[in-house]
Amino acid sequence: MKLPFAQIDAFAHRPFTGNPAAVIPLDAWLDDVVLQAIAEENNLSETAFLVPDASGAADYELRWFTPAVEVALCGHATLASGHYILASDRERDRVRFRTRQSGVLEVTRHGKGYQMALPAYPPVPQQVPGLLDALGVAEAETLRHPRGYDLTVLESAEAVLALTPDFRALAAIGDTLNIVTAPGTDTDVISRVFAPAAGIDEDPVTGSAHAVLTPYWAERLGRDTFRAFQASRRGGYIACTRERERAILFGTCVTVIEGSILLPGPVEVTACFPTSRPKSQ
Repeated sequence: MKLPFAQIDAFAHRPFTGNPAAVIPLDAWLDDVVLQAIAEENNLSETAFLVPDASGAADYELRWFTPAVEVALCGHATLASGHYILASDRERDRVRFRTRQSGVLEVTRHGKGYQMALPAYPPVPQQVPGLLDALGVAEAETLRHPRGYDLTVLESAEAVLALTPDFRALAAIGDTLNIVTAPGTDTDVISRVFAPAAGIDEDPVTGSAHAVLTPYWAERLGRDTFRAFQASRRGGYIACTRERERAILFGTCVTVIEGSILLPGPVEVTACFPTSRPKSQ
């Protein structure tokens, strides 16, 4: 079986920035074990799979897999999926995706890029045992959203950039997305995001993290719109707007790889190895 494949840098102003996502359109769902194996093979933060939505609720069904697990929400791979569909059909202005745990998500054209609507997840103050120690932080405000997001607020961008987390300790806390944020320097907000329990020590640019950051910073800044920067090695900029119960994110995408994934039939693994060891020389 030959599957179309595209690798797209999301929240990227040029190739090799932002967060790369694989986008793979399917005619019908493959077995979950196969989907997970493809995501592991890709070894990207997320691989997105699309299937035409027969329910009529949206244009496509959408699922996301890290190299280790399926996730409930992924923003950058949704933006990349929207780019994949809209860049191939210039007559379309929007595309809607039905997801299994996050409802219907929409990507629309916006200037030279795209606008994406995600559910807003306002966090509430909560102490998280072991979190500050795992981050290497002595004292900070911590908040949590029950869908699996922990938010730590530091005083400065310099403190965010200086973090050297203990990823094993972070993973032991649970399968949560660990977001660390502070006021920015060239943007309103800066952040870094860690997800070692999902197989990703540090995520380059995380759309779903901004579903949490948008309501938090909109409330703190006293305005609904602001600019954010996620300070990974690749880095990426996101314009964020709070709109009732939605986080509206703006970004651009760049397609960097196009090709095919080949799925072979069953393979006898033992046939790849000799049946007996050669004698020592």
